[in-house]
Amino acid sequence: MSQTAAAEQEPAFICLGEGADRRRIAVRARAGTGPGLVWLGGFKSDMKGTKAIALDDWAAAHGRACVRYDYSGHGESGGAFVDGTIGRWLDESVAVFEQFCRGPQILIGSSMGGWMALLVAREIGRRAMTKGKLAGLVLIAPAPDFTEELMWKGFTPEIRAEIESKGMWLRPSEYGDGTPYPITRNLIEEGRNHLLLGSKIDVGCPVRILQGAQDPDVPWKHAFALAHRLPAEDVVLTMIQDGDHRLSRPQDIARIIAAVAEIG
Repeated sequence: MSQTAAAEQEPAFICLGEGADRRRIAVRARAGTGPGLVWLGGFKSDMKGTKAIALDDWAAAHGRACVRYDYSGHGESGGAFVDGTIGRWLDESVAVFEQFCRGPQILIGSSMGGWMALLVAREIGRRAMTKGKLAGLVLIAPAPDFTEELMWKGFTPEIRAEIESKGMWLRPSEYGDGTPYPITRNLIEEGRNHLLLGSKIDVGCPVRILQGAQDPDVPWKHAFALAHRLPAEDVVLTMIQDGDHRLSRPQDIARIIAAVAEIG
């Protein structure tokens, strides 16, 4: 199936929240065999990105199940981006997993989606889900704890003061259409409820991490810090010396698919 055809599949929608917090989450679920693929996108990204479509195409060609979705305030989902928090997007991710995933699944998370995949993996263990289970994680330039480690700690005193006094700061963007996007006080403060890098992270499945050494957004040392917190067995960190943050070049896509295929 072509990228265009895959991207034009009509999404299904699930509703979360009540009253003013109610939002519709857009999901594209491809039926197929397992292990299924679950795409978890990045901050300000969506399920029609290059990597997501390439994985869906690969799943279609191999008869594999594949689930993609947009967090609230992203892509085709409802809700406002400014209302987003890690916990809110985690709730949506778990709801999608519970409703659309059956049997073993490989969670594939890019950037913030890497953090989200780790959090979803923890929730799967906590909730003892019976319909879907983990087969493995593929993390692409993973950014666990980014609201604290890569945002708040790196902000100037002036930016911190603006977030604290005004409730948000408009961050310039080098991605998409270049429009600045809000970093809210709520995003930063609520993110502290979900920090992972301060202790051991036991996901109970194989993990493959792909990291670009030239990544300006998630430094390669961040990937090393994550790997250090994961169990020693069956965790592989691949450093792509000329790779950037996106890791969307054909050779990067091939590495991502190879990591998925290696797991199962």
